[in-house]
Amino acid sequence: MIKRRPRWQQYVRAQLRDLRVLFQESGKALLLFVLILLVGALLFHIIYINPETGQHPTYSEALHATFALIFFEIVLPFPPGPWYVQFLYFAVPVMGLAAVADGVLRFSTALTNKQSRGQAWQVAMASTYKNHVIVCGVGKIGYRVIQELLKFERDVVAIEMDGNGRFIEKTKNLGVPLLIANARRSENIIKAGVLHADAIIPCTNDELANLDIALDARDINPNIKVVMRMFDDDLARRVEKGFGIHTAYSASALSAPIFAAAAMRVNVKHSFYVGEELLNVSELIITPQSALIGWTIERLTAEFDLSVVFYQSGDVCDIHADPARVLCAGDKILVLAAMETLYRVNDQNR
Repeated sequence: MIKRRPRWQQYVRAQLRDLRVLFQESGKALLLFVLILLVGALLFHIIYINPETGQHPTYSEALHATFALIFFEIVLPFPPGPWYVQFLYFAVPVMGLAAVADGVLRFSTALTNKQSRGQAWQVAMASTYKNHVIVCGVGKIGYRVIQELLKFERDVVAIEMDGNGRFIEKTKNLGVPLLIANARRSENIIKAGVLHADAIIPCTNDELANLDIALDARDINPNIKVVMRMFDDDLARRVEKGFGIHTAYSASALSAPIFAAAAMRVNVKHSFYVGEELLNVSELIITPQSALIGWTIERLTAEFDLSVVFYQSGDVCDIHADPARVLCAGDKILVLAAMETLYRVNDQNR
């Protein structure tokens, strides 16, 4: 099982990645500062004559003098003339210091207030994830999928197009990197780390958008596992076979068996298909008049061709029930079986 990277490692990697983002944001001011420094040094080298020696400074001397002048330190003596050389002594410090102040202000503000940069930080955090799961669409289903993935100790990166969505703040509070972007654009799922992701789950309310996202993800990363939300059962089967997508679940296909089985009076908790076979997880409480009293778990499974997946008697709970355990009145068991088998077991239990 793929485990989540330790949180401190993620944070350190995100901080290092974020420094590059910070330098990119303050890059214009840094470039302007370097330009002022180089051009100022060139002018001093060409037009300045040292009144003490009567010679032009070398370029390295002029570069040092210009850097010092930006911070109001005079290395070369103030010239008696001409005026444009004297002007450099006033213009260079003002322009250079302005560029420095602008760059420092942008860098420090962005560093201390990540919320002001929002998406840049989210992208930086997402770029540190490996073998994670990308969830596209943070609606009601998407948010619940994220919660379940976190319970499985998986890393998650989310993408949602609506920045004012109902579950945006809740998702952020889970510590999940959240990109406000259109997942149908390839560059956005790349920002979410699709190249290094283990799986992607497109679960928006638009099944064509889900298909588009899934195909883009497979083009970029052919090894990625795709679990896609779809509404049309027939289309879901065609997509699964035709496009090589690992799993395509139809929302109606998932809920229909549960609704139907729940109406059968056999206390079905969950239903699902394995191929063409519908299997059900049903709760069975042994009644005082049950014909099953005195039966062992082994006999029950052999007689009815079912599986006991949970056993509870008082405070005793056992996922792997001892086959020799004897059933008593009040015992609770969860069985996995076909619907016909559940009817037979319930008839015995009455």
